[in-house]
Amino acid sequence: MTTDRTVGRAGDLQQFLLFLGSALTAAGEAVNRVEEHLRRVAAAYGAPDARVSVLPTYLVVALEPGRPATLEPTGQLRGGLRLDQTAALFEVLRSAERGHLEPDQGSRQVQAVVDMPPRFGVAVRVLGHAVLTVGICLVLKPTWGDLVLAAVFGVLVGLLKLTGARLAGLQMILPVAAAFAVATLTFLLAGTGWADADLRAMVAPLVTFLPGAMLTMAVVEISAAEMITGSSRLVTGFLQLLLLAFGIIGATHAVGTPPANLHAETPAGALGEWAPWIGVLIVGIGSYLLHSGPPRSLGWLCLVLYAGWIGQYLGGLILGGYLSGLVGAVVLTVVAYTVERVPSGPPALVSFLPGFWLLVPGALSLIGMTEYLSRDVVRGAEDLLGAIGSMVAVALGVLCGHPLFQSLARAIDRTGDR
Repeated sequence: MTTDRTVGRAGDLQQFLLFLGSALTAAGEAVNRVEEHLRRVAAAYGAPDARVSVLPTYLVVALEPGRPATLEPTGQLRGGLRLDQTAALFEVLRSAERGHLEPDQGSRQVQAVVDMPPRFGVAVRVLGHAVLTVGICLVLKPTWGDLVLAAVFGVLVGLLKLTGARLAGLQMILPVAAAFAVATLTFLLAGTGWADADLRAMVAPLVTFLPGAMLTMAVVEISAAEMITGSSRLVTGFLQLLLLAFGIIGATHAVGTPPANLHAETPAGALGEWAPWIGVLIVGIGSYLLHSGPPRSLGWLCLVLYAGWIGQYLGGLILGGYLSGLVGAVVLTVVAYTVERVPSGPPALVSFLPGFWLLVPGALSLIGMTEYLSRDVVRGAEDLLGAIGSMVAVALGVLCGHPLFQSLARAIDRTGDR
């Protein structure tokens, strides 16, 4: 009887680790961090020698060396978790790391998190997409005409995304369709003289398709020797950029707009230097509404976003363009993990993932790729190289930020114990 109970508990623990790891992967956590979390949970339940391997579409868990391993497919590439789901998942993780949950109860809680309905309805989430679009457009220093177009297209793309989320077969073609629709409408309006064909008005509504976080996490994973997962994320992110750029270039051929009309330099009549600072706040509000931020997390989210943005701004003034992303990422990461330690603060993954849209130049990557495909090879290559350099800088900033936070936290804890 005791042996059967022990075997049953081991099976429940193994299943719990698989469910938890799959959900953490879908939330966008780096695989090296997922493995660390799962090993800590396993140790809390009496399996300190557990073996965990996380790959792009599945993970493998064995409780002891030489014991049978179990495999679980993950949903990472079929869409991630919302912010409220991620926050609830980390509550389960914290309880599990202390051993406060029975493994079968933990599996049920993880499943409940995955099945959670959004906190906000469809209308609010579409509004959130429009608000987020306006915020990103402000960060790109637009004209007033760009802002109007970005808001309208934000509603259109928001509706497309929510519709496509219900149909798995549309996931791959949705970026192309959205980019084609937005670019076509922009060029048609530009042909009437009502607005210039500016990439800012087109890129901002497509921001939720831009794989900035994915590309950065890919570099983080490769740096942590997780080459399979990191390479897979890198290829997937690059393909998504290609799909978006293909939709825009297809629109130029469909409506006959000359590729020379696509420009990325600051346009005449652009808003002042105040625009990006207001844009950061609006990005925070839009992210909160679109991704159903957990209760009482909006202020923390905006705090982390502003910390990263100010770090990047000061880094740019002192160290130049490439290193500004590194400084911003270090500051954003340290502040995000500091907020996590506050009793009312959300998990770091909730508060700093939206920051990638500010720090990782995903918009610049798309602009550069579009110019390259439209035969403006020199300008496109310059923008792409700049985007890659900045992305690597941001990834290094995240890599440096986490151990820096741990060192600071240990120093503060030692000071408090005296």
